[in-house]
Amino acid sequence: MKNKVLKTVWEYLILTLATFIFTVSWEAFMIPNGMSAGGMMGVCTITEFATGGLIKASYSFFVINAVLILLAVFVFGIGFGFKTIYCIVMSSVFLWLVDDWSWLHSIPGNFLYVEDKTLVPIIAGVFESLGIGLAIRSGGSTGGTDIIALIINKYWPVSLSGVFFVMDFVVVIAQLLLRPGFGSYTGDAKTFNDVMYGILEIVTFAVTIDMFTVGGRNKMQLLIFSEKYEQIADHICKVMERGVTVLRAQGWYTRKERNVLLVLLTRTELSGVNKVVNEIDPKAFMSISNASEVYGEGFEKIKAGKVKLDLGSKNEK
Repeated sequence: MKNKVLKTVWEYLILTLATFIFTVSWEAFMIPNGMSAGGMMGVCTITEFATGGLIKASYSFFVINAVLILLAVFVFGIGFGFKTIYCIVMSSVFLWLVDDWSWLHSIPGNFLYVEDKTLVPIIAGVFESLGIGLAIRSGGSTGGTDIIALIINKYWPVSLSGVFFVMDFVVVIAQLLLRPGFGSYTGDAKTFNDVMYGILEIVTFAVTIDMFTVGGRNKMQLLIFSEKYEQIADHICKVMERGVTVLRAQGWYTRKERNVLLVLLTRTELSGVNKVVNEIDPKAFMSISNASEVYGEGFEKIKAGKVKLDLGSKNEK
């Protein structure tokens, strides 16, 4: 019971740190430099710019996500992500705090100031991916377009990555509306150059997010060839608690049949298997390859949208 409590406390500490890092990417780098990107924060940033700072990103972020959470509860049920709700609340709080902490902003005279503006969206993208990556690894999410994508995916069999791309693209292009006379906006008219800053942030985020969400948990597929396959399989099943499949194979040169072990595990578990195989059978042969996605018990759950079938009568010619 004590270990469970400590684990829960640790997870929420990580979620708190994750939401802080996420907000720093926007309130310390993107917003002070008049930049916007994709996602829900992109919408909130454009709203703040368009209202002349009257509606802060922290306010719209909380309100929009509150509506999305109610919608998600209606669609997925009352058990929808408490950790996600926690992350959204903490993100709103940190957005408000970091907005007031001007010493943390990337502007001239501050420690985090970056003279080359091209580096700002790159740094922001790395910070955002780190924050969201830590949140996901601890079972949370910052909400926003994540919730929209999940709802769309529930009813239409479209890829989540496709939904994210479309929404990000629309939001980035939408900032071109920001020009004098639009709402309370008083800055310079946004141009193609500003759009490219936003795209650079999105690309940086997309490239680095896997490093933090998957990290050392990359899935690996092993084929182990050994005369002592039973001992190796027993260790992997009983000690490492990973499943093992025995495949019947035939060496074409020797024409002899033998058993081959097929194992799916994470990258962090690979070194343990290597050590055990070497101790049990130094002459064993191993083939190791990356598995981009693994679904099932012990890994991710299978996720797919519902396919709607038209079972009505066919039209006759």
